[in-house]
Amino acid sequence: MPSRTEKTTALRVAVLADSDTRWKWGALTARRLTTGDGGAPAPRTEISGLLLRGRATPTPRQLAEVGDVGIDAGRVREVTAVEFLHTVRDEGYDLVVLALVGGAVQAVLHGLAALDLPARPVVVTGYVGVVYEKLADGLLLRHGADVVLANSRHDADRFRAVYEGVGADASAVTEAALPFLGGAPHRPEPGRDTVVFAAQPSVPATREDRAYLLRRLVEHARLHPGREVLLKLRSKPGEHTTHIEELPYQKLAERIPGGLPPNLRLVYGHMGEVLDRTDLLVTVSSTAALEALHRGIPTAVLTDLGVREVLGNHHFTGSGLLASWDQLDGGAHPEPDAEWLAGQGVAADGSYATAYDTARARVTALLERDRLPALAPYYTPATAPGYLPGILARHHLGPDGRPLPGAAARGDTGRVRGAVRDAVREAARGAYRHGVQRVAPVIRRMGEL
Repeated sequence: MPSRTEKTTALRVAVLADSDTRWKWGALTARRLTTGDGGAPAPRTEISGLLLRGRATPTPRQLAEVGDVGIDAGRVREVTAVEFLHTVRDEGYDLVVLALVGGAVQAVLHGLAALDLPARPVVVTGYVGVVYEKLADGLLLRHGADVVLANSRHDADRFRAVYEGVGADASAVTEAALPFLGGAPHRPEPGRDTVVFAAQPSVPATREDRAYLLRRLVEHARLHPGREVLLKLRSKPGEHTTHIEELPYQKLAERIPGGLPPNLRLVYGHMGEVLDRTDLLVTVSSTAALEALHRGIPTAVLTDLGVREVLGNHHFTGSGLLASWDQLDGGAHPEPDAEWLAGQGVAADGSYATAYDTARARVTALLERDRLPALAPYYTPATAPGYLPGILARHHLGPDGRPLPGAAARGDTGRVRGAVRDAVREAARGAYRHGVQRVAPVIRRMGEL
């Protein structure tokens, strides 16, 4: 049987993502794995984009604001897990990038294994940013992929330790970097003084904490009237991202006495474009901090609410970046620790051009094999009988990885169902968001009375 690289047809790649940020990570990862320079895919590479239907499925606006990922957003389509498995079976992809939450990765891995294809695709997965919670849970749910990408040397060491600690094969762990680092190095401009607060959908979680951060941002703007202060938001009210945002800053801003100061604005859009005009990036624990550090932009990680695992800012201990609003109000600009930077995949030293060489070589070697071994996730009905079936069932798969009776299938019936589903999807999604963002918080508050 000829190897995949000897085929005369193009290398076929599928990216399956379940949120806007994971779409960005998955699409750019596919590009970096199939080219040497991170640019457009080679002429003999075809990358298809698919979105896993769910609560965080990105809207067209969110897809557009992700920026250029080399895939026409107009050609990206939504699928269920079962529909994706049938697409893989019918389309004959060579490489699949799973940019999904851990449970969805595990479901797709078992589903692919159950297909028992004569020539299955190489499967790659990883994380969209800083891994600061559910390390073991998320990693074991991703176990079984051919390549589990780590965004830094620090993460690669942690990932291998988890796998080896439970007796699982750790050879899939491959060090790389965040695929969306880039942009011009920071250069101060005369007369420009811009501070950007990179908001996060779920950090911090409480109304009090989010209102506190917004109040301090407003006070900072009022203390420095000559400084442009931007509140960079991930989504508009009603849209979901990787994490649910129950208390949008837009809503909290409406309650600021006297309104926002004239030098404070709410902005959306591609983070890279916002960083182009940023002189100080402030955040609790956003991955935007790593993007800023890569470009040499002064960066501060807030300690006002403590340095805690639940906030994710504990990841930045030793970075030299921790600071409070009081310190920033006084003009502090934290200086990053060079050793810490070297271990975090920031690649501020210019090594980013080669960050994907190892991963690319590993994927190429797998593609050149005549036949890949069967997918073998750590979790099986024998090793996790009380956990795995529930994960698979959420994606309409049985314990053996095969679609449950009644799961959406391809064919005329499936297409009719799909058309009906698409027609009501937006209304259903809107109702869900209303429940999450308006009704659920009220119920929780009532429960606290």
